[in-house]
Amino acid sequence: MKRRERTRQLIELGGLVAKAKLVDLTGDDRPAIFGLLLEAAAKLGGDAREAQLQLWHRRGSRAFALEAEERVSTLHTATPVQSLSQEFGS
Repeated sequence: MKRRERTRQLIELGGLVAKAKLVDLTGDDRPAIFGLLLEAAAKLGGDAREAQLQLWHRRGSRAFALEAEERVSTLHTATPVQSLSQEFGS
């Protein structure tokens, strides 16, 4: 993997950690976050790997879909000025 692609991947993965609110929920306790990720990795090393992956995949897919739905709903209910400020982060 090229350096730029790797950097993008790491940024996106960090974004997922933040999106899952793990930073807030742990008080940005990085050893705790790392321990949590190690626990997940251990589960993936067990006999129930496929079932666990399917469960987490479904949960993540639903969360992404809900987030997208909320974004669309917010844009449709906002006034044009609110929509533009939300879209451009103002």
